[in-house]
Amino acid sequence: MLPRFYPIFDDVSWLERALPLGVKLVQLRIKDASPADLRAQIRRGLDLTRQHGAALVVNDHWQIAIDEGADWLHLGQEDLDDADLPAIRRAGLKLGLSTHDHTELDRALACTPDYIVLGPVYPTILKKMKWHQQGLERVTEWKRLIGPIPLIAIGGMNVDRAKGAFDAGADVVAAVTDITLNPDPDARIRDWLTL
Repeated sequence: MLPRFYPIFDDVSWLERALPLGVKLVQLRIKDASPADLRAQIRRGLDLTRQHGAALVVNDHWQIAIDEGADWLHLGQEDLDDADLPAIRRAGLKLGLSTHDHTELDRALACTPDYIVLGPVYPTILKKMKWHQQGLERVTEWKRLIGPIPLIAIGGMNVDRAKGAFDAGADVVAAVTDITLNPDPDARIRDWLTL
């Protein structure tokens, strides 16, 4: 069973702050880094999560995840186009996949993922997306469609909105800017952990 709180960070320094507070599932989503820096951050993230009895999800970089012995990998739909799914499965990686519409959900389910992400549930400032907010009704629909596969709600999530997402059927809520743009990120992480 996955923890209900899933923060996503763009630098390993965030893990150094979050893991001692009790975070047990965290994603490193690094987009702009040299190959050497990327590998070093993933390696450091794996060391840190193992020290704290937590799980690190590597975003996108499936070959590095395999090379470094990661346990979890997250892929967006575009990343699926280039990923070697048989190699990922042979390496024993657990796989999470992003979805935004029914076509993507069908594609994701065909990959037998270990979790499904739906987003953005609410408007998000994290990145430009062609999808408008999905809303809580879509969370309920997705959970009905995927059954026992864990469903992660993302996009515009904050502590106050989390209960609605859980009530709608989400198993896990992911947060990014609610933490990273908060004036007191450590306190915000503690707020999440008490949900």
